[in-house]
Amino acid sequence: MTTALSQHAEKGFLGRLVERWPAKLAVTIIALMWTIPTLGLLISSFRTRDEIRGSGWWTAIPHLFGKAQWTISNYSTVLGQSGFGNAFLNSLAVTIPAVVIPITIAAFAAYAFAWMSFPGRHVLFALVVGLMVVPLQMALIPILRIYTNFDLVGTFPAVWLAHTGFGLPLAVYLLRNYIGSLPSSIIESAKIDGADDFTIFWRLIVPLSVPVLASFAIFQFLWVWNDFLVALVFLGLDPKAQVLTVALANLAGNRGEAEHLLPAAAFISMVLPMVVFFSLQRYFVRGLTAGSVKG
Repeated sequence: MTTALSQHAEKGFLGRLVERWPAKLAVTIIALMWTIPTLGLLISSFRTRDEIRGSGWWTAIPHLFGKAQWTISNYSTVLGQSGFGNAFLNSLAVTIPAVVIPITIAAFAAYAFAWMSFPGRHVLFALVVGLMVVPLQMALIPILRIYTNFDLVGTFPAVWLAHTGFGLPLAVYLLRNYIGSLPSSIIESAKIDGADDFTIFWRLIVPLSVPVLASFAIFQFLWVWNDFLVALVFLGLDPKAQVLTVALANLAGNRGEAEHLLPAAAFISMVLPMVVFFSLQRYFVRGLTAGSVKG
């Protein structure tokens, strides 16, 4: 009997292995496809201008520890470039508030939509979700005219408000589905104990909603950090206010005479988003999938 059980277990293990290896192979291939460009960017960032212009980055792989002319001058030039360090700080000044503001507003709104009763709640939530289909490009000119009337053009609050407005619908949708999936017994117990809505929100909902908050923070951070269009339209070309994406576009020059600096500059701009993603990735899938059925 023991032998039969062991054979059955072995067949079950082999069966699961055979069933899963195509999926694992597909995931591995996709991961490699996404990693190869990053590897090429990293290798190119340490190559000289003549090598970049003369051959592809893959030709340097056989000579990683050989005759290839590796240099860190690209990084020193980029970091010493006038305005690039300031552009990095400007990106932080734009991104952090543009992430915190919509998360804060959306968290309050999501709790209201999920656990508070008021007239027109479902209609209003449907309207908020419907705003996700509004193209960003269609609203740039009207928003720019409004900013001009209030003298907001060229200021960081102009970018904060734009990213907040276009990030709120997705944030409310994700947070409402997650918060609505929390056990109602927790909310009811807190109300029986005399807790008001703000206390329930701050003491219960926020700690339990960390996964979905982190998920949206990743989305919003990557979106704002990598944004070029909104920053260019609302901040303009002022060197004191330009962000990293605009600085990258201007780095190579009008004739591409400094294109060899772009890999190093691009890799510097990638470091912080990678740190944010990998530090919060454990919450990423949990925050996106939780509440996907109920809510």
